[in-house]
Amino acid sequence: MMDLGKRKWWVLGALAVSLLTVGLDLTVLNLALPTIAEDLHASNSQLQWFADAYNLVLAAALLPAGLLGDRLGRKKMLICALIMFGIASVASAYAHTAGQLIAGRAFLGLGAAILLPMSMSIIPVIFTEQERPKAIGIWVTANSIGIPLGPIIGGWLLDNYWWGSVFLINIPIVIIGVLAVAVLLPESRSSKKPRVDILGVLLSSIGLSSFTYGVIEAGEKGWGDLASLLLILAGVALLAGFVWWQKRIVHSLIDISLFRSPEFTWGSVLATLVSFAMFGILFVTPQYFQAVEGADPMGTGLRLLPIIGGLIVGAKVSDVITARMGGKWSLCIGFLLLAGGMGLGATTELGHGYGFTSIWITIVGLGIGFVLPVAMDVAISTLSAERSGVGSALIMALRQVGGAIGVALLGTVLSSGYRDKLNLDEIPGQAVEAVQRSVSAGTTAAAQLHSENLLSSVRTAFIHGMDMMLWVCAGISVLGLILVLAFLRSSSERKESAEFEITNLGE
Repeated sequence: MMDLGKRKWWVLGALAVSLLTVGLDLTVLNLALPTIAEDLHASNSQLQWFADAYNLVLAAALLPAGLLGDRLGRKKMLICALIMFGIASVASAYAHTAGQLIAGRAFLGLGAAILLPMSMSIIPVIFTEQERPKAIGIWVTANSIGIPLGPIIGGWLLDNYWWGSVFLINIPIVIIGVLAVAVLLPESRSSKKPRVDILGVLLSSIGLSSFTYGVIEAGEKGWGDLASLLLILAGVALLAGFVWWQKRIVHSLIDISLFRSPEFTWGSVLATLVSFAMFGILFVTPQYFQAVEGADPMGTGLRLLPIIGGLIVGAKVSDVITARMGGKWSLCIGFLLLAGGMGLGATTELGHGYGFTSIWITIVGLGIGFVLPVAMDVAISTLSAERSGVGSALIMALRQVGGAIGVALLGTVLSSGYRDKLNLDEIPGQAVEAVQRSVSAGTTAAAQLHSENLLSSVRTAFIHGMDMMLWVCAGISVLGLILVLAFLRSSSERKESAEFEITNLGE
């Protein structure tokens, strides 16, 4: 571990600022889509690819990016990622065609794929075991806070400037990040110079891309869509081949032996479960605020802030509890909060206002703050400085896939519940398909038909679907609690196990 003194916190601060760009880019584009569609004459398929190009490249490049960081140097890769992110932001802002914007978004995804694992891999290299939970809490908060800030900042920019400005907000953040990393962070890399596993890179990249895209398509077209299912099956087959290949070669892309550690395995699984539920919440609540409560995009972002407030408070409190009682207690409390918050949210009715919503999303935020930093710390604690890049990338890849599956599966539950509850008896035939498509299309149709009954039916049906989805999220949280109690060792148990191994080695 490097001894940087207080400078390490300045390094983390610079990385935290840089991570804001990743969170912003996940949500800020959605606001600009109607304007972009008009200016660039984009089709519905191209609008979908504006988002998917980013997500697919991000999923495909995570593991190779971790390997390159270990091999070439983490500081070097961080600077390259930030510069790439800046250039891609400018290219996206000044795109003249839909194809140019899709290409710009793809390079933004590549920059994010390098930035996320590299920024995380620095933590076990420069922070002590006692400092690491606090550092990861800051990293998680920075990675999450950009999501609600996207609509707030993006809404203001779109009210005052042209749509390209939503990408240019990345530039000052990127400049700060590059200067801080260049000046404050010393270079670190693996002393073993791991070889590049070309076949492993291809299998993991194509497998993750195929699986992620298949899940995205299934979420939109339905789980009976043959092309989507074939993509998912192809992704699973390629990833299975990837695991088989990793067991056969010496210089593997990932260290399969990491999964022999209960801490790495279950820490990664728990972080993925939280991502599954968190992405689902961030998928449904904006729709609820806009379609049911009538909020504009900026108002939606403001209404999401209690989640972030809860996350920040939860991370600070869990840091204290973890130091005194161990991470297992923090995880149990966190999953209980998540289950309670989701369960309370699942009782939402049409008459409930934002006051009720703010309570349960704050509880959910607290739960995320308790669970996510601790789960990631448990997993990262097993990584050596030699392989922190690939190990961090593996954790991020699992979280990314978990998030994609979460949005697709939970979106299916939401859509099913919404359609089942709709009252379509008095609706003209040409409007039925639009109303069934989504809650936003339903409210638009109700406004065009001047039908209060249809508007009430659409909103009631959406809340019914949302409640069903939140019950599923609550069940996932209970599953997380069971896994913590059943498989995760407490700090004292891990210490006793380590002492036992050292004693046996001595004999």
